[in-house]
Amino acid sequence: MLYFEDFQVGQTLELGGYTISKEEIIEFALKYDPQPFHIDEEKAKDSFFGTLVASGWQTAGLYMRMLVDGLLNNTISMGSPGLEELRWLKPVRPGDTLRVRFTVIEMTTSRSRPNLGILKGKGEMLNQNDETVMSLISIGFFGRKPE
Repeated sequence: MLYFEDFQVGQTLELGGYTISKEEIIEFALKYDPQPFHIDEEKAKDSFFGTLVASGWQTAGLYMRMLVDGLLNNTISMGSPGLEELRWLKPVRPGDTLRVRFTVIEMTTSRSRPNLGILKGKGEMLNQNDETVMSLISIGFFGRKPE
């Protein structure tokens, strides 16, 4: 298990790899974001995107899954107060293969809870062409090593 002290500013981790299908895009969108360019291939042709695209919220969910599987489940993660920034930079299309890059950008120890470290990270989701499709700045709480 990794503790707060096991990270360092500038450290970059590459996580996951997932190919998204047309069926997954439509299924998610029908339930959570039923805009025409997410659920109807014909209507999507007339949209800004010109084709079916995944919801940004689905992309964020995929990011979180890869972050949990590739990193957080192997740490003393203690939750998060949220994001400072979330940007959807390029559309995610059926057949895209996505991966996560996570870079530690700031680390501080909690003044009020000495067993807690606060890690700020830059998360990026990239497609098979190494294009960044989503970026975010997150804050995470991690347990510190026992003395």
